[in-house]
Amino acid sequence: MTRQGGRAARGPGRRPGAPDTRGSILDVARQSFADHGYDATTLRGVARAAGVDPALVHHYFAGKHQLFLAAMDLSVDPEVLVSQVLDGDLADIGDRLVRTFLGVWGQPAHRARLTAMVRATASSENVSGLMREALTHLIFDRIAARLDRPDTALRVSAVASQLMGLAMARYVVRIEPLASLDDDAVVRLVGPTIQRYLTADL
Repeated sequence: MTRQGGRAARGPGRRPGAPDTRGSILDVARQSFADHGYDATTLRGVARAAGVDPALVHHYFAGKHQLFLAAMDLSVDPEVLVSQVLDGDLADIGDRLVRTFLGVWGQPAHRARLTAMVRATASSENVSGLMREALTHLIFDRIAARLDRPDTALRVSAVASQLMGLAMARYVVRIEPLASLDDDAVVRLVGPTIQRYLTADL
């Protein structure tokens, strides 16, 4: 290391932490999760692509799960929500899933962020890739593991289509009267369909 103008000049190599380093790591992580998926993305790979030491990634994020949550910009941990959905009899899982879904969307702080994300999936491959990975890895893989039914991939993808459509119609496009129904009415309307997708014969 040499000095230039009284300041230490750092030699070549991976750059240290800086005010924008965390943001740069997240940008690289979002691209990697979208392009390669959750399983194929590694903290070392993200560090290498961001030009930083892997220890710096660990400094900002405790692990890959935390990095993924930060990349998704989620203010709630989906694993906690899925645990609530799975905590009970499978005979009622459809209602619990819809009620939990509505509970998250019903909070203004979450709704603004989720609405922006749903809108962006229509025009951004990066965002749609992140959304797909989030739904698959954080939510539906865990639900599928609980099911004792054939064709779990088909079942959870049908559930995803139903919930994404519900989000678009109720919160983004705001189609009436669905947009103004209370949560209990929506659960009665949509819950049986989700239940059939998950547990009934298809």
